[in-house]
Amino acid sequence: MRAELAAEAEKVGWQAMHQQLAEIDPVAAERIHPNDPQRINRALEVFRISGKTMTELTADKGDAFGYKVTQFAIAPKSREALHQRIEQRFKLMLQQGFEQEVRKLFERGDLHEDLPSIRCVGYRQMWDYLAKKIEYDEMVFRGTVATRQLAKRQMTWLRGWPQINWLDSEQSGLIEKTISLIN
Repeated sequence: MRAELAAEAEKVGWQAMHQQLAEIDPVAAERIHPNDPQRINRALEVFRISGKTMTELTADKGDAFGYKVTQFAIAPKSREALHQRIEQRFKLMLQQGFEQEVRKLFERGDLHEDLPSIRCVGYRQMWDYLAKKIEYDEMVFRGTVATRQLAKRQMTWLRGWPQINWLDSEQSGLIEKTISLIN
C-alpha cells in the first residue's frame, strides 16, 4: 500500500494527495500540513488498509486504564550539562561503530536520503558524510547540533504534560525521590 501511494504521489503530487485526504478525513487534513508527505501518506495508508480514518481511529479511546500512573521525566537541569552529554553520546556512538552501521545501509543501494529512517537524527548527517557532501568534522558537528535540537523539542513537549514529575539527573537520591513520588 505504501508503494502504491508513493507511485500515485509521484504522478499527481503531494498537494493532490493532501486534497484526497481532505475529502476522506477533513479533520486530519486540517491537522496535517500539505507539505508533510510522510503524514499524508500514513493517513491515506491507514484509511485504505482499515477503511477507517485516522480521526475515527483516534476517537476510539477504549476503556480507561484502571491504575494510577505516575509519569517521570529525567534530565539535567543545566542546559550546558545536557549539551555536554549529547556531545559525549554522539562521539561514543562513533567510537562504537555508528559509521560502519550506516555504511552498510548506504552500500545496500536500495535506500535513499528521503526515507524517514535515513532522515533520523545522526543517520542523516552520517549519510551526507558517506555521500561526500560534508567532511567528517562537519558531520560530527551537525549530528550533535541536530541531537540538541531534538532534545529541545522533546523537553518542550514534556513540559506540556500535566502532572509530570521532573527529576534532575545530576542530583543524588533519585531512586528514593522516585519511590516517594510513587507512594
